[in-house]
Amino acid sequence: MTKIYVRGRQKVGEGVHQPMFRIVAVTGGSVQIHAIHFRKMEIEQLAKDAGAEIVYLEATEEGTGKD
Repeated sequence: MTKIYVRGRQKVGEGVHQPMFRIVAVTGGSVQIHAIHFRKMEIEQLAKDAGAEIVYLEATEEGTGKD
C-alpha cells in the first residue's frame, strides 16, 4: 500500500492563509508530487485518488538543525 508521510510546516504563523503541511516522503507507489506545501484537504484528496494512506509525523523540538 502507498503511504504519504506528512508533517506540519514550521514557519507558518497562526491565522496565516498559507498551506500548513509539507509532504516528506511517498512510499510504495508511483505517485509524483510537483509542489512543496499543501493544505490538509489537498493531501486527503491526493491520498483518496491514489488509494494511499496518510501518515502524519509528529513535530519535535530537537533535531531542528539550529544550535
